[in-house]
Parts: sequence; structure tokens; C-alpha cells
Amino acid sequence: MSSIAANLEAVRRRIAAALPVASREVVIVAVSKQRSPDAIRAAAEAGCTDVGESYVQEALPKVAALMGSGLRWHFIGHVQANKAREIASKFDWVHAVDRVKVAAALDRARPAGLAPLDVCVQVNISAEATKGGVAPPAALALCREVAAMPRLRLRGLMGMAAPSGDATIQRAQFASLRRTFDEVRDAGIDVDTLSMGMSDDFEAAVAEGATMVRIGTAIFGARSGKAAA
Repeated sequence: MSSIAANLEAVRRRIAAALPVASREVVIVAVSKQRSPDAIRAAAEAGCTDVGESYVQEALPKVAALMGSGLRWHFIGHVQANKAREIASKFDWVHAVDRVKVAAALDRARPAGLAPLDVCVQVNISAEATKGGVAPPAALALCREVAAMPRLRLRGLMGMAAPSGDATIQRAQFASLRRTFDEVRDAGIDVDTLSMGMSDDFEAAVAEGATMVRIGTAIFGARSGKAAA
């Protein structure tokens, strides 16, 4: 078994242990920024079906190299409107829709021959100025606008907790996103995805209801000088 396969299996075990309800599925998005196509291929051979990238120009050669592999590609970085066409045509998911302008650009750019683009509205649950996303009270209004766009399919919400080794703080922020998700669903919008949790905090996210986690370091190993994803 490769180290990537072993790491992926360890992440699966940790998710299973953190689940309060064993029947809930949690999708692992393997965050592959600064990783090679061979590393992604090793993760795919170990059963990984979903891959996340943050930078368009870095991602496109990997998407081309792994065409036909059956992977679902997630764009998890900040969306620039001038990159909307490439993102909308090459990715299956976008996790960081935080403005109507961005959503509209993706909607216009999604090719008619493809299924609607799966998207998540990003919510700033940590109140950090360095993080994108709408404030929790503004999430419902943005979700209503995104849900009305014909070439997008609103799947749910995405958020990132502040860096902290304190599981109580992590869980409180993830619980805030879960409450916002419940408000959106209670308003009659059909959402099914809570994208939250990274290598340093995914167990807290899973405990609070995550259905999708974005894991890089815990699968591929540390990147020198970079924070864990």
C-alpha cells in the first residue's frame, strides 16, 4: 500500500470515529494544490473520487493529464470573474461563491452541453478579514439568487474555521455554519452539502454535520512552508 493510500485510509477511519451517526456519508475532497498528477492518480487508485484545486492555471494541466479518470474536480479557491469561463467549463464543483457577480459569471460561462455546475455559497464563519464569504445573516439572500440561476445547481454552504487547536472553538464555528445551512433549507431551498473541515479540524467539522471535507496534508503529506489544508 502506498503512503497516500495509507493516509487516505487513516482519514476515513478518523471520519468514521467522529461521526455521531454512522449512516451519514462524508465525501473526501483530496486537496491537490502543489501535488503532481501521479500523486492524484495514487489517491484515485486508493478510491478517492473527488479532487480540489485552488488555482486555475495550476489545475488545468492536471485536469488534462487525468482526463478519463472519472474524477470530480472541485474549485475551492477564490473565484475571479475573469477566470469564470475556465472554471465553469473544466470543473464540476465550485466551493467559494460569495457574490452575485461571481455566481452570474459562472452561470453565463457554464457550457450548455454540460450539466449545471454544482456550487456552494461561502460563509465567513470565523469573521476573519482575510477569509472570503458572506456573513451568516446574508447567506440566505445570496442562496436565493444563486438557486435561481439556470446553469448553476446550488448544493449547499462552505466555510472555514479560524486556525485553532481548540476543538471547542472549532465546533462552535462549524455549528454556526450548520445553523445557517438549516435556515437555508427551512426557507425551502433544496441544499444537501455542508463543505467544512480541513486536515487540522475535519473531525470537529464532521461532528457538527459536515457532508464534505477538504483534505490535503493528511492525505498527501506536508507542503514545506504551507498551512495544512
